[in-house]
Amino acid sequence: MENPTVQTATHALVDALVTGCERPFSDARSMPPGVYTSPEFLALEERAIFAKEWQCVGRASALKAPGDYLSANIATQPIVVVRDEKMALRAMSNVCLHRMSVLLEGRGNIRRIVCPYHAWNYGLDGALKGAPLMDQQAGFCKESYQLPAIRCEEWQGWIYVTLDQHAQPVNQQLAQLGELIGAYGMTDYVETFYEEHVWDTNWKILAENFMESYHLPMLHRATVGPHSRLEEMECPPGYPAFNYHWITKEASLPIGNAHPDNNRLTGHWRKTTALLAIYPTHLITLTPGYFWYLVLQPQGVGRVHIRFGGGLAPEFIADPEANAHMATLKTLLDEVNAEDKRGVEAVFRGVHAPLAKPGHLSHLERPNFDFARYLASKLTAR
Repeated sequence: MENPTVQTATHALVDALVTGCERPFSDARSMPPGVYTSPEFLALEERAIFAKEWQCVGRASALKAPGDYLSANIATQPIVVVRDEKMALRAMSNVCLHRMSVLLEGRGNIRRIVCPYHAWNYGLDGALKGAPLMDQQAGFCKESYQLPAIRCEEWQGWIYVTLDQHAQPVNQQLAQLGELIGAYGMTDYVETFYEEHVWDTNWKILAENFMESYHLPMLHRATVGPHSRLEEMECPPGYPAFNYHWITKEASLPIGNAHPDNNRLTGHWRKTTALLAIYPTHLITLTPGYFWYLVLQPQGVGRVHIRFGGGLAPEFIADPEANAHMATLKTLLDEVNAEDKRGVEAVFRGVHAPLAKPGHLSHLERPNFDFARYLASKLTAR
């Protein structure tokens, strides 16, 4: 049972978050420091958000052939998403039904899901196919074992999963976003790189860092900062399931603007970048020629696991110069990420300070205000 004092402190923290979100945006402040440092607040997020919301686990194009899989966690539940023999996407529990070992790690290709502990093995549909020596146990029935299915849907080329059997379909939750970015044709963008990292910060600090471009001139002064004009950025109010902002400019690399063969985008949209934050943890930079993304998974209050990937719009996939431009971009993104890592880890150290308190948000931090309101709404839902 939760300690009453701790429970009271968590409730007070939620109340402080809600009170802050009731301010008009013109007087908005950053979130209370405790939302980033309290293990009990994270436990509440796990129950109220991660165990219920749709969460992205990667690009569907990463699973190209039967047996291709990726593993992830939803809250404390390990899951695996696999491309089955009929090329359908299946998500299921990634825990063996024998002695409960985690089955698969990372990404790869398999013919069967084989437990690394006792070699119980499952088909790509999750049905138990083999269990060494278990035929000597009279009470054992292989046909009664099936890895529990997890809801899995595809949206704009992304794989989303949820533990909530009653959650509104992801394409309905993101219908307005689909309308906003439909002309980009993100479904057909092709992933060309993928990595995983762990940073020493709270997941929300990294999410908020992505959501605003106010920090670009200073934190990224050695890379993209000198080319970042804050007056070019638009930060409209967000929606219940996401927020976004736009930057319209001439890109330094050709892949940042629409390819000459791109007939989907017209006018200023041919050089407009969309920065999308799909709650709770899917962050996308979408340009007319390429995209890159982060998918976050908290590992305690002070560590966050990051899925980092990106790739090209279909017109650039066939362009002989595109790979060289993408390599240049990847080098830049690595430098930018190193700057962001230093920044968000410094913020995490700062929020522990006894004298730390929320400051006013700028007009370019509207997405952060909307994110705080999203969190408040989910943590107080009954």
